[in-house]
Amino acid sequence: MKSLFHLAFNVRDLGTARSFYGGVLGCAEGRSAPTWVDYDFFGHQLSLHLGEPFKTERTGRVGDKLVPMPHFGLVLALADWQPLAQRLQAARIEFVLEPQVRFEGEAGEQWTMFFCDPFGNPIEIKGFKSLEAVYTA
Repeated sequence: MKSLFHLAFNVRDLGTARSFYGGVLGCAEGRSAPTWVDYDFFGHQLSLHLGEPFKTERTGRVGDKLVPMPHFGLVLALADWQPLAQRLQAARIEFVLEPQVRFEGEAGEQWTMFFCDPFGNPIEIKGFKSLEAVYTA
């Protein structure tokens, strides 16, 4: 059974959120009200509500780097990940982790990039040659 993931979180300004999620990331806007807006986040539903974003700390160890926790993200096929990485680089997004490959040649080989939205909400986007390899140990 395939299902959609839903995540609701806070942003401080819907106009800025629209520019980032709709403009930079290219997500289609869905329903909205004066205090929230929904986005199709690569086939999943994000609901952005006005409010104070959740607190994060760089406590997640990824190799020799510390990444913000908690964070949310997405797993894409590498063919979709690469153009998104290029779009974010062209938009001069400040990366927590620059687009790169991890675990090269190992089970679970993946490409990753880590960045924050304009409100500090951390996002990780992973790319796999085959989505069947996502859970490979």
